[in-house]
Amino acid sequence: MNRREALTTLAVLVPAVTSAAGGPGPATPVEPPKPGGHSIAPLPFNPAKLKGLSERLLRSHHENNYGGAVKNLNKVEEELARVGKDTPGFLVGGLKERELTFTNSMILHEYYFGNLGGDGKASGAIEKALAREHGSFGRWEELFRATGTSLAGGSGWAILDFNLHTGELRTYWSGNHTQAVAFGMPLLVMDMYEHAYAIDYGAAAAKYIDAFFQNLQWDEVNRRFERAQKVHAALKA
Repeated sequence: MNRREALTTLAVLVPAVTSAAGGPGPATPVEPPKPGGHSIAPLPFNPAKLKGLSERLLRSHHENNYGGAVKNLNKVEEELARVGKDTPGFLVGGLKERELTFTNSMILHEYYFGNLGGDGKASGAIEKALAREHGSFGRWEELFRATGTSLAGGSGWAILDFNLHTGELRTYWSGNHTQAVAFGMPLLVMDMYEHAYAIDYGAAAAKYIDAFFQNLQWDEVNRRFERAQKVHAALKA
C-alpha cells in the first residue's frame, strides 16, 4: 500500500470511527456538519434496562451534560464563524478554548454511551490483546479501575486508547475534556465526572465503576479495536 492508498483508507476509516455514539459507522466518508450544525445522537440502548445505572441518571447525563456540550459547541462555532481580522485576540482565544472543550466532551460522551448497553462479558480480540499486553485481562481491568478511582470526587475520564504512534493499547487519565493522548483512537471510555454517577451513588464512585463494567458493550469495543488496527496498518504502510 502506497501513501496515496493509505490516505484513501484513512479517509474512509476515520469518519466511521468517529460516528455518532461510537457505533459501527458508515462504510463511506460522511459530510462534516456545517458550523453550528452538530446534532445530539440518541442513546444507543434502552436506559431502563441497564444494571445498576438508573434511567433517571442516564437520561439526565445524556440530555443535560452531553446534550449541553453539543448545544454549546454549536453556539461557539457560530461565534467563530464571525471572527475577523479585527476580532480581539482574547475573544478568539476564549472561543477556541471552548471549542476544544465542547468538541472533546461531545466525542467522549458519544463513545461513552456507545460502549454501554451490553452484558459486561469481555471477549474477542480486544480481550486477548489486553491480556497479552498486561500479563492478564484481570491486570488490565485492575489498572483501568484504579485510573478511574483516582478521579473520584473530581472530574475527568479514564480512556483505553489505541496509541497510533506506538501501536500500543494504553489506559490514559484525563483530568478534564482537553487532556488526551495526541495521536490515539478511543476504544473504551469511562466518564468519571460526578454527573455520571452522583444521582445513583452519591460520592461512592467505586460502586459506579462496578456498574459501568457490568454494562459494557464489548462487541462495540472490538469493532473500534478492529478499525484502529486498520488505521494503524495504513499509517505504517
